[in-house]
Amino acid sequence: MPGTPVHVLAVCGREAGHGTALRHLAGPDTTVVTSGRELHRALAARPAGTDTAVVPMTLGRDPELVADTARTVRALPPEPHRTVAVADPFGNPEHLVGWLRAAAATVPAGAALLLTAPAGDPYQDAELHRVAHLVRSRGRHRLVEVALTGGDPDPAEGVRRCVLLGARQVAVLSASFLPPAPPPAPARTTVLAAGPLLGPAALAAVLAARAATAVRRLHDSGEDGLAAALAAAGQHGPAHSHGPDGGHDHHHGPGHSHGHGPHARHTHPSPLTAARSHQ
Repeated sequence: MPGTPVHVLAVCGREAGHGTALRHLAGPDTTVVTSGRELHRALAARPAGTDTAVVPMTLGRDPELVADTARTVRALPPEPHRTVAVADPFGNPEHLVGWLRAAAATVPAGAALLLTAPAGDPYQDAELHRVAHLVRSRGRHRLVEVALTGGDPDPAEGVRRCVLLGARQVAVLSASFLPPAPPPAPARTTVLAAGPLLGPAALAAVLAARAATAVRRLHDSGEDGLAAALAAAGQHGPAHSHGPDGGHDHHHGPGHSHGHGPHARHTHPSPLTAARSHQ
């Protein structure tokens, strides 16, 4: 019922190091899990009758995490399903732009910004380049580049590109939940870490807001969030039929095509509002 404690399941993918970057959020009312089997076990273990909000921990670059989360929840038996709601994702690309701009405010205007995040598929990586363009066009830093951990260019190459473009100071800013990891600095160049993207208090506040909204919708209109979350797969190509055993590696070989649509067509709240509220 409204007003009773809500248990939060924070479902993590590559943007959160599959949970390692957010374990500090775990507590009596919050469980940090990966999608698939771990999420299914956590749902099965929760106290009977407890309102539960399942929050996909993506910043807008992993729609498959959202859809996988929904598929696992959909596999629940009907009775416990009535007290589980799939929340909106933790963030979207416009939130990410706002949070990055806020973090960049502490970086000298003459420095280059190097936005880093775990590599995804080509469409997810292209989304990060779009985010970088918006950070540059709406901010005060002339040079904003992208680097992908586990991808190309990697952070070391990203710094080298900044130097070739004239930068003598490069601030590495994480565009994920992972802490920034600056590579070694080339000669006559300073490389520093700017961040994290959100501090612990802001992380907890946004997570709580997503969970509260999801549970309120569940009680007010019976909306469990499944339909919207499952639709995320439609923006990411053909749906994968994952259930509770759906935890798997999405690093497909070069012959596998998802046929994604461009995420830039989504409509989001303004980044100024997102940056002000962190919610």
